[in-house]
Amino acid sequence: MAKFVLAGRADCPYYAKAELLADYLQKNLPNFRIYKITQHPDNWEKWLQETCEKNGWKHKRSPIIWRELLDRGGKGLLLGGFNEFLEHAQHYYNITSDMVTAEMQQIAKENLQAHIQLEQEEEELKGLINPIHIWINRAAGPVCYHLIPLLLNGEIFGAEAEVSLHLLDRSSCEGSLRGIVMETEDMAYPLLRSVTLHTDLEGAFHQADVIILLDDILLESIPTLEDCIRLVTSQCEAYGPLIDKNAKKDVRIVVMGRTFSNLKALMLMMNAPSINPRNIVTVAMLECEAKAMLARKLKMLSAGIKNLVIWGNASGSSFIDLNHTELYRYDSAIWGPPNFFRPLLDVLFDREWMRSQFVASLSTLSSWGHHCLGMAPAHIIATVLRYWYHDSPPKEMISLGVISEGQFGIPEGIVFSMPVRFQNGRWEALTELEVSKTSQDYLQILAHDLIREKAVALGEANELYPQRRVPRRAVKIVAGDSSPEELEMSSIGQVPSEEPSTEVPKELPEVLKESQSPEEENIEEPTEDVPEGSPYPETDLNNLEQSA
Repeated sequence: MAKFVLAGRADCPYYAKAELLADYLQKNLPNFRIYKITQHPDNWEKWLQETCEKNGWKHKRSPIIWRELLDRGGKGLLLGGFNEFLEHAQHYYNITSDMVTAEMQQIAKENLQAHIQLEQEEEELKGLINPIHIWINRAAGPVCYHLIPLLLNGEIFGAEAEVSLHLLDRSSCEGSLRGIVMETEDMAYPLLRSVTLHTDLEGAFHQADVIILLDDILLESIPTLEDCIRLVTSQCEAYGPLIDKNAKKDVRIVVMGRTFSNLKALMLMMNAPSINPRNIVTVAMLECEAKAMLARKLKMLSAGIKNLVIWGNASGSSFIDLNHTELYRYDSAIWGPPNFFRPLLDVLFDREWMRSQFVASLSTLSSWGHHCLGMAPAHIIATVLRYWYHDSPPKEMISLGVISEGQFGIPEGIVFSMPVRFQNGRWEALTELEVSKTSQDYLQILAHDLIREKAVALGEANELYPQRRVPRRAVKIVAGDSSPEELEMSSIGQVPSEEPSTEVPKELPEVLKESQSPEEENIEEPTEDVPEGSPYPETDLNNLEQSA
């Protein structure tokens, strides 16, 4: 007894012809057994190469067929491709095929559709057998408390996908973690497979499909910005290798924070080299706050405000681009169907409010920075994951801190907030978006700040902002054809020394040099004593996270 294995691309017409012939032989010959293997067109070349290397074959055709001698336990014997199989059938069984090309193509199309449907069914079954492992660090904080119900309601990962939650925090938070675990179990979510708590880094991120990093740093407890960057770097040097070793290679990582979150995402990429850098993103909370303020000003729901773009640092200097912002369900004299919208700048004429109160309020990051209860960050994390797994809504974009690959003229190798859209489990920067010359100039300024952060983190520079001590939170706005002078906004600035730094990229035009020093407010310096000794332990989770 011998068996024949027929393998090929699901959409290959020749595979369809060979398959029909093989089915006929199996039906009419008692000792003929055929086993079929189809691969998606995108995976065929990789699968074929691996199979040939495993068996020592140098065959690269599609489809291929080999024979295995079951009764002798022999190794597979490669018969060849489609033509060789026809010759084999003609020579040994005196049978051939007369299928015409049109029929071959039609069957190949049906084979591809059946293969895709089968893959989807297998993924659903895997979800039932193997739950999605989600790791959340800083899990005792309020963000996690509001995030858990959103992760377990079936809207993000699917109505049939079970979830195993892993909550990670310091040992001093173990009591709070136990309370969250008990309450999560009490809710009896149908999709919850298990929920566990962890208080040390050993074994952290094991088999993780999704990692959500919520830990943050209190600037008030850090003497300098450079020390804060070194602490962020120390965290990533601890987390990165663990993620690289323990997590799944296609893990998706969302970084949330109000202190150097772009840098944290970048350092994770550098310390977890086997993880795809495109699978590590950071979210811009400023987008939610900006939409909420605009909604209150226009007396509408913030859900109706779409395509507001945040450029730059998700937790630092950035600017808001309103040129593409759209209003849906806005109550005005002009009304239309649900897909009808009006450009924001055609409705909001109070430019003075935009240049003063709007930007000044966002510069303080009042709700996220001082009395955040966790609902807004949890919502935006859940939104990013839902789009990541199920694609962005049509014609809708979100702002996301992602690795720069040269889009919009941004230097490569930094994490930069830009407009993206999710499709087929991947994000794509909307490079077709028109960016004005003014916006391009601001991109270079913001990129320069992020490059400087990276240089300090890697030890290539000693100071982040020479002669400055408190972090800048500069928020600017780009709306219409405003010139840089008109866009100069009040914000929380850095406390300068006697001569504030005016360092800017050399390639920037002279007119933008003033925009590096926004109007500043007085900020009291921290008065707490800094404890002696190194604040940067390498592996102890209890001391590693000086969290907010």
